[in-house]
Amino acid sequence: MCGRLDQNHTAIEYVAAMHWRGAAPRVDTRAAPSYNAPPGTWRPLMRVVDDQLVVEDAFWGYRASWAAAKLPVSINARLEKITNNYWARLLKSGRAIVPADGWYEWTGEKGKKQPWHIHLKTREPLFIAAIGACGKEREQPAESGFVIVTADAEGGMVDVHDRRPIVFSAEDAALWLDPDLSAQQAEQLARSVALGPDAFDWHPVARDVGRASSEGAHLAAQLDLLG
Repeated sequence: MCGRLDQNHTAIEYVAAMHWRGAAPRVDTRAAPSYNAPPGTWRPLMRVVDDQLVVEDAFWGYRASWAAAKLPVSINARLEKITNNYWARLLKSGRAIVPADGWYEWTGEKGKKQPWHIHLKTREPLFIAAIGACGKEREQPAESGFVIVTADAEGGMVDVHDRRPIVFSAEDAALWLDPDLSAQQAEQLARSVALGPDAFDWHPVARDVGRASSEGAHLAAQLDLLG
C-alpha cells in the first residue's frame, strides 16, 4: 500500500521535472509542500484537461456516492482490480499523476513498527499513477477524490512492504495522462513500464513520521539504527 507521501517540492518544481511538451501547464494549488502528507488531505495532482497539463489540489481518498453505506473510503486501488466495475470508469477518464519525492512504509510488529522512506536512487521526483473523479467538486470530498494505483512489490522491496505504488518515468507519466490512451492500453502501460525495484532505494527514518501532524525535513532523513 501507500499511506503516506513525501511531497516536499512545490507544484511548479514538479511540473519542471515533468518536461511537459504540450501547451503551457496551469498550476492552481494551495497545498504547501510536505514531508509527511497523509490520506484525507488535499494534495497537488496532475491531470490533462483539454490537452493542457493542470496541477490542482485534490482529496486523497475516493468512494463512489452510491457506496457511502457499503464501502470505506479507499486511498489505494490495486492494479489487479482497476478494470472491475468499481474502478473502470476512473481508469478510462480519471487518470492522474501524483508527483512526490518518496513515500513511507512500515515494517515490524505492532507497537514497534519501523518506518522507511522509499525514493528513486537518483533522488529525482516520482510520478505516481493515480485515478480519481477529480474536477467535479461534490459535497463529500471523497466522491471527487483520488487513489494511488499499487501493484505487488518485487525483489528486495518485498522486505519493506508487499505492495508498491506504480511509478512512471516522466515520459511514461505523460502517456498515462493522455486522454487518447484507452483504459486497456493504460492498464497494460502500468503493467509493462512501471519502474522496478532496482530503481529505488530506502532507508529507516524516525518514528515521528507516524504522527500525521509531524512535519519537517528530519522526517525523511536517514536514521542510524545502530546508533
